Amino acid sequence: MALCVGPVLYIIIGGFRTNAQITRDPAGWPDPWNFENYKTVFTSNIFWPELVNSLIVSIGTMVGIVVLALMVSFVIARYEFKFNKLLYSLFAAGMMFPITVAITPLYLLLRNLHLINSHLGIILPQIAFGLPQAIIILVPFLKSIPKELEEAAELDGCSRIGFFGRMVLPLSWPGVATVGILSFVSSWNAYMLPLFLLNDSSKYTLPLGVQMFSSQHSVDTAQVLAFTSLSMIPALICFTIFQKKIVGGLTGAVKG
Repeated sequence: MALCVGPVLYIIIGGFRTNAQITRDPAGWPDPWNFENYKTVFTSNIFWPELVNSLIVSIGTMVGIVVLALMVSFVIARYEFKFNKLLYSLFAAGMMFPITVAITPLYLLLRNLHLINSHLGIILPQIAFGLPQAIIILVPFLKSIPKELEEAAELDGCSRIGFFGRMVLPLSWPGVATVGILSFVSSWNAYMLPLFLLNDSSKYTLPLGVQMFSSQHSVDTAQVLAFTSLSMIPALICFTIFQKKIVGGLTGAVKG
């Protein structure tokens, strides 16, 4: 626990210190507390545009993964066809394929599609590589919905689309919430793909912004810590608020 929380607390608290305090006592407590570092970051012309860029990419990725994963998972879980298990196994195998292996082919493909240096060029690959995990989580939830419930809905004149919207979505909400949160946080923290595909600083997301800010203010450690801590806050808030939903969603996926 200390190994996980310790570095995060050091970064956040370090932003409230001066460079002199950090040099004198790297692991010390702010004395006095200094709010100028965070004020400088908030008033800079770097942080807010990159925050917006990160929100665009993360929300776009999250929505794409949730929508597509729900549709694919519904077919795999509720329909019986010849290659059902094979298709599910292929998605499971996709979790073992890291995005770093595909960076060069991805770059060439996106260049031919004129998507280099665009947010869409980041969102589409992240959706593709995020789908396997999302499908693995959602399929057990959809399989656990009783067949009798679907048959009763059909007798009442409910179409498959109606059953999907009125019954499947509410009953699989824990899994949907888990997939959405994990997708958002994973996209928010993504560094490798934006690094390779974005060359216009106005399109940078916060992970790239941290690198750029630290190179521009390499001698100002306190400001770099403040910028880094602010870039982590949205992901930390997501995990803190929705921690129970994530645990419940993953537990339900394992049980299913």
